[in-house]
Amino acid sequence: MDGVVQAWVTGWVVSRGAAPPEREPWGFTVDVGQLAQVSRHVFEALGDDVDEELVRKVAGGVTGAGVWLKVFQGPEVVGGWLGEGWWVDPEPGYLMTVPLAGAEGGRTHVPEGYRKRVWSVGGVTRVLVAAPDGSLAARGQTAPTGTTAVFDQIETAPAHRRLGLGSVVMRTLQAAAAAAGADTGVLAGTRAGRALYESLGWHVEAPLTSAKFVGPDAG
Repeated sequence: MDGVVQAWVTGWVVSRGAAPPEREPWGFTVDVGQLAQVSRHVFEALGDDVDEELVRKVAGGVTGAGVWLKVFQGPEVVGGWLGEGWWVDPEPGYLMTVPLAGAEGGRTHVPEGYRKRVWSVGGVTRVLVAAPDGSLAARGQTAPTGTTAVFDQIETAPAHRRLGLGSVVMRTLQAAAAAAGADTGVLAGTRAGRALYESLGWHVEAPLTSAKFVGPDAG
């Protein structure tokens, strides 16, 4: 999908309330404004098109703790490009997309005793599934931005897995994004979430490495 990284960045900043992305020759810089994530540099190239020298150059210019890199190549590759002071998540993520046509199909009701609530604020639609005791069972959110919509913070609590709640959340969000005019969904998922997303028709566009600068003296 052309422009998939830009679509992900654009929707992600809406979903998280981050600063508008700044265009860079190699991708985007996003200011997040959190202690654990001050800002993030997101490279636009995918897979074998990722330029090692560009990644090294950008990483080499980072001096402050809490700056992240998002590179669409595997951690076993990107880890060898980064110098002292970088923590690299050994678990790959995945940039994924799905067509939203027909997104209204499939189960969207929760098991007996569970409660689902859907609401939208500031362009972000959220789904909450509460357990019978009122605790969090599953959640997720989507930020439609034109023809694409980013899906974000999809989570099922460990005690409530294997009940189909993740699928309920995703189908509900996909239908909401389609109703808002989006025709393509975009997300960055974990290895654990990949199976769920693929079962719902999502396709992997590229692996994703997340790396955080912790400083050369962080141990």
